[in-house]
Amino acid sequence: MPHQSTKPDAIPARVGVGLKPEHYDAILTERPDVGWFEVHAENYMGAGGPPHRYLTAIREQYPLSLHGVGLSIGAARPLDRDHLKRLKALNERYQPGLFSEHLAWSTHDSVFFSDLLPLPYDEESVRRVADHVDEVQDTVGRRMLLENPSTYVAFAESTIGEIEFLTEVATRTGCGLLLDVNNVHVSCTNQRWNAIHYLDRFPMQHVGEIHMAGYAPSKDDHGDPLLIDAHDRPADPVVVELYDHALSRSGPIPTLVEWDNDVPDWPTLFAEARRVESVLTHARRHEDADLAVAV
Repeated sequence: MPHQSTKPDAIPARVGVGLKPEHYDAILTERPDVGWFEVHAENYMGAGGPPHRYLTAIREQYPLSLHGVGLSIGAARPLDRDHLKRLKALNERYQPGLFSEHLAWSTHDSVFFSDLLPLPYDEESVRRVADHVDEVQDTVGRRMLLENPSTYVAFAESTIGEIEFLTEVATRTGCGLLLDVNNVHVSCTNQRWNAIHYLDRFPMQHVGEIHMAGYAPSKDDHGDPLLIDAHDRPADPVVVELYDHALSRSGPIPTLVEWDNDVPDWPTLFAEARRVESVLTHARRHEDADLAVAV
């Protein structure tokens, strides 16, 4: 029989780490002081084998978050029912404290793309995404968080701002939001938006999780800065500053360190988690001080 957790363990307002096979043994041997782990759902959609054996052992020691990357929730086509069934089964098997997906699309007809592609922000897209979010939440039987995307182009057809789009979907469906701070910096640089202004307008009351990651700097055809959401290095200092600013609005929120490409050894990844956790700890102390003054 597959492992069945008795209940979802709440994700603490601490820093978690994306779980990678390279680190299974180190985690099980060292039992590091990490708040939680997050896995990409699509990596665990098989019925069994070593991935599930290791994940089961780690789930018994740590809270878990499930992050989908292949649902294609923004696609102009019905959701894949088989994919939804597998997501439901994974949620039931591991009882994660959080469950999230991307605001993006990656399918067209029978073709699957490896990229998370943007969509126009208009009323038609709001209705479609909201319908898809409702379907996911009804099928899986739990609240989903929707992640703000990293974007490189804008659609002339868009009639709604990104923040207004996310807010409207959350309001219509009751879903939460996943605030990826690196995506904020990447998108704001590429689209010539002001990142602080973006964060000041973001509906933090809906945010259940934050992501932190590294970007790769590049240039466009005109020689202007172009940032790539690479997940292949530590978070840049400017992203850490934006993270601190977001926490000043929200207080402590569960935060994930994402490092999906050029994955380092465990000590390097753990050190990055500790660096980000120091910012989160500072925000917690600041919030505690404010509460003490209020009392």
